[in-house]
Amino acid sequence: MASSSAALVTLLVASCAAMAAATSYTVGDGKGWVIGVDYSGWTSGKSFAVGDKLVFTYTSKAHTVTEVSQSGYSSCSGSNALGNDDSGATTVTLNTPGTHYYICNIPGHCAGGMKVAVTVAGGGSSGSGSSSGGGSITPSGASLQVPAMGAVVAAAAGALIKVALF
Repeated sequence: MASSSAALVTLLVASCAAMAAATSYTVGDGKGWVIGVDYSGWTSGKSFAVGDKLVFTYTSKAHTVTEVSQSGYSSCSGSNALGNDDSGATTVTLNTPGTHYYICNIPGHCAGGMKVAVTVAGGGSSGSGSSSGGGSITPSGASLQVPAMGAVVAAAAGALIKVALF
């Protein structure tokens, strides 16, 4: 029984470590999501991974965080948006590898530089350069989607409690 408890504890610790490894990036750092920031420069030198979060801070209703395809990014068009928020506090969880594109869909803002392309490392990337909605856009005040790893942690914790009690 001691070896199964040790295995469960190891699984629990490994699962928590994997979830804790995600990094939150504040887009634009102290300037936030505004016109006049070089977002290409902001992304350079950063390594984004599946599970990382992009935190956009901006004036509510004055800007949007709109996830678009590569075509929408190039043309500054959010007409076929994959996701959109204008709450002023938006968190995007990067759920898939590949390049993800975000623009401000207020007229003139994207053309003024409010656009960012984020390349997420990970296995199985097609390299097509097109976003397929692999980021989940969530107002920061709302509850975030729980990653699939959360279910593993919950199951391991439940099993560990049962083993400890019996």
